[in-house]
Amino acid sequence: MIQIFDTHTHLNVEQFDGRVQEELDFAKEMGGTLHNVVGFDRATIDKAVELADQHSEIYLTLGWHPTEAGTYDEEVERYLLKSLKHPKVIALGEIGLDYYWMTADKETQARVFKRQMELAKQLDLPFVVHTRDALEDTYQIIKEVGVGPRGGIMHSFSGTLEEAQAFMDLGMRISFSGVVTFKKATELQEAAQALPLEKILVETDAPYLAPVPKRGRENRTGYTRYVVEMLAQLRNQSVEEVAKATYENARSLFKIDREN
Repeated sequence: MIQIFDTHTHLNVEQFDGRVQEELDFAKEMGGTLHNVVGFDRATIDKAVELADQHSEIYLTLGWHPTEAGTYDEEVERYLLKSLKHPKVIALGEIGLDYYWMTADKETQARVFKRQMELAKQLDLPFVVHTRDALEDTYQIIKEVGVGPRGGIMHSFSGTLEEAQAFMDLGMRISFSGVVTFKKATELQEAAQALPLEKILVETDAPYLAPVPKRGRENRTGYTRYVVEMLAQLRNQSVEEVAKATYENARSLFKIDREN
């Protein structure tokens, strides 16, 4: 039986209200047995915690998204630290830089990114990085602050092989989403083909970035299967081999001992 770990999904957003059990059941049919639900502001953090309490297969990553950086203050940090005490928290995130939306200036985003990286170190958690139109600055900040012993994840990575290797040299894992299935993502596919399998994770980022053959539709956590299949095709490996390796990579990184 194939087991797939969707290491980054947003079953906690309003698109999935009232449908979470349906989504988990569908994912199981596709091989998806564990799910890391990411909360990135108060509403999504509270909802993620609620879902983790209700569903044994859901784990938590909680943090303050770069598009929310302008609201990060002492009160937010207290709230975040309290939320991060939940027993099913496996990482801090998604944090980073977003120069596409620019809802906060670069200096504010950098300050909040660095602060949360430090919190991840203090809490002995890996951190999950969101970067959009800001790859070079993201790299420089991670290099400056350092990743700590638990490392981190480049979420929905979309760069080149050379860029992926540079982040891996800093102690980061590379997580592939449905973007790797896109026809024009040739440089990303080159990275997926060449990177060491033990450094790779898979994700959906559902409900965003649906993979081929579902591109343009709402993404579902079960569609991680298509990401695994694409990686297997690119690497000339079996679907079972890629699924098992990425599943164990995630369990090891997140320190999850349970079997499903």
